[in-house]
Amino acid sequence: MDEALAARVAADPRYRELVRRRGRFTWALTAVMLVAYLGFILLIAFDKAFMARPIGTGVTSIGIVAGFVVIVLAIVLTGIYVRRAARDFDPLVEALRRERGA
Repeated sequence: MDEALAARVAADPRYRELVRRRGRFTWALTAVMLVAYLGFILLIAFDKAFMARPIGTGVTSIGIVAGFVVIVLAIVLTGIYVRRAARDFDPLVEALRRERGA
């Protein structure tokens, strides 16, 4: 992409709005994942007894379930991002490309 085209696209208010909305959304998802993962790690570090406690009469511990939940949360957040990108962000990017000839 040449510099003139890049400058025209960067000056477009729809592009700036896209960057702002996408950035805010991705930072929100990142914060959710960081809180979940950091919480999991902190529980492992500071409350091993809680994480080792079995669930019911079985051998599965709270830590195993919590780790599984963190993994599933990552998959769900990825799905949420992909759905939102396909619905909101990608059509706007495609419109900008068509109009600017990129």
